[in-house]
Amino acid sequence: MMINTQKSAQKRFFFWLMIAVLVIVFDQASKQIVLSHLAYGESVRVTDFFDLVLLYNPGAAFSFLASHSGWQRWFFIVLALVVSAWLLALVHKHRAETLQPLAFSLVVGGALGNVIDRFQIGAVVDFLYFHLGVHGWPAFNLADSAICLGVGLMILSQLREGRAAKKAMAP
Repeated sequence: MMINTQKSAQKRFFFWLMIAVLVIVFDQASKQIVLSHLAYGESVRVTDFFDLVLLYNPGAAFSFLASHSGWQRWFFIVLALVVSAWLLALVHKHRAETLQPLAFSLVVGGALGNVIDRFQIGAVVDFLYFHLGVHGWPAFNLADSAICLGVGLMILSQLREGRAAKKAMAP
């Protein structure tokens, strides 16, 4: 019985790892398509509110620290690797659950997808640009989307746990 339980736990952990790997694969494939079809700064209108545009972001979200001399590349690589290792440990710990390990896997896949860019070209490839007229959201990519979705799911999971704890303590 112990062997079946261990195999089942290993399968669940492997499943969550595959989610992270799929995020990396789709992120990198989408970036390669954009890199092969657009020149830097080139924009292609898709709808009235969405363009494909090739940009490089040496910083973090919203180009945070992008204008610095280059040290931020290695800082964000190390930060992403440390956070990913921590989140993978949490995936393993929560592998029997659904929401938490999904959230952690999405963040890990997104973080590592962007780390690959930082290693290869020194910046993250961004290409999704949503806007209303001249007002727009900073360009982003699939890895960023996975990170945001993962963080949102983490918050949802924590809210659910909080409600469940309150309900359990109610008379």
